[in-house]
Amino acid sequence: MKFGRRVFVGAAASAAIVSRARAEDFPNKPLRILVPFTPGGTTDILAREIAAKLQIAFNQSVIVDNKPGAGGTVGCEMVARAEPDGYLMLMGHIGTLAINPLVYPTHSYDPIKGWTGISYCANVPNVLAVNAANVPATTVQELVALAKAKPGALAYGTGGTATASHLAAAYFAYATGTEFLHVPYKGTAPFVNDLLGGQLQMGFTGAPVVMPLAKQGRLRALGISSAKRSSAFPELPTIAESGYPGFEADQWYGITGPAGIDPAITKKLNAEINKALDSADVRARLEKEGGEPVILPPEALEKQLASEIDRWRPVVKAANIRLE
Repeated sequence: MKFGRRVFVGAAASAAIVSRARAEDFPNKPLRILVPFTPGGTTDILAREIAAKLQIAFNQSVIVDNKPGAGGTVGCEMVARAEPDGYLMLMGHIGTLAINPLVYPTHSYDPIKGWTGISYCANVPNVLAVNAANVPATTVQELVALAKAKPGALAYGTGGTATASHLAAAYFAYATGTEFLHVPYKGTAPFVNDLLGGQLQMGFTGAPVVMPLAKQGRLRALGISSAKRSSAFPELPTIAESGYPGFEADQWYGITGPAGIDPAITKKLNAEINKALDSADVRARLEKEGGEPVILPPEALEKQLASEIDRWRPVVKAANIRLE
């Protein structure tokens, strides 16, 4: 028995030494950050900003690979099934990581245990806006009163079913006990055009889209989806402080990898990603998108993922949001 015990301890020690050696040598070949969408959106922009910093920090190529399809699930599945060595990561967000598991009936990976959290990267708030010409409401409370007076009469647009803008609006209806008409579009631009044209009365979308139009008087911004007011738009109240405590519907972004990545490698990646997020130029780029970086350890993303799936489950059920 003693001999077996010595062998066991020796094997464990050897494994620990190998693990440390791998982490110290990491990375010794190019890394890939997979973006499950087409180029140009916030997810892609953030991935490329981080990749450029990692390339310098690690003295290795960092390739951003766009693999769109099925609302991001194609890319998620590719990464979840990959070798857990830290060389392939996913630049995900609230939609791909927290909403898709609720709206797609089947998954090829566990939406919580199937990931290694690497870095919770950023929050970007949504803004609730109405057409300035045909909606008299100037506050969130006034909009809710209009909606309750005529259930289903006010139409909101989104960039598509189960997108961040759809979930924010569905959550707003759920939190306020109101009913609206959902009109999905194939992207943000066409829905904003119809909101400006008066075919729609309201909608949620990112601050960079809404605020310039609000300053021109073409849209009226009523509230922001974040837990606290934005430093970029301090005059805009949060929906939470407008009578709906706890309301929060930000778009959040994070980098994950397949389950089982060596914690030492995860920690190494997290440290360099956090340095990238905290750099002046990346902060400036995020602020241009209306967001802010989040500098936290790897486990913060795993906690965020689990809590967000639980938080959005009743909203998805109440709004009957399903995708095939």
